[in-house]
Amino acid sequence: MITKSPIDLNALIAAVAAPGHGGQASFVGVVRDEHEGKRVESVTYEAFEPLAEKVLNEIVAQAGANHGAKVVAAHRVGRLKVGEASVAIVAASPHRAEAFAACREVIEEIKKRVPVWKKEHYADGTESWLEGCKLAASH
Repeated sequence: MITKSPIDLNALIAAVAAPGHGGQASFVGVVRDEHEGKRVESVTYEAFEPLAEKVLNEIVAQAGANHGAKVVAAHRVGRLKVGEASVAIVAASPHRAEAFAACREVIEEIKKRVPVWKKEHYADGTESWLEGCKLAASH
């Protein structure tokens, strides 16, 4: 899901819980306070939300199918402070290896394919858009 609200990790964990899933893995990405030697004060994430939601759902479904796991993911948009969660993924499967693999696949694909863009706001008053997903028309 693409959300403007803080990510509720406990809700994501509950969404994948099942009696046969003995392995649960999670990944949470948080806003860090430094990037390439500059002090970061906050980050703004922007997205074309309908497309971002569609692509994120496709990624989650594919990772679940690839690894026999139940997977959920959330990505925040809006302005976030240092330490706030920007993305969270939880996967559950019968065994830990598949859950870890599903989480890794989802975060790697989010970085490549989900149309969410990141602008960092620095302590010196400057700001910078970071390289992110590039949209391309299909032919």
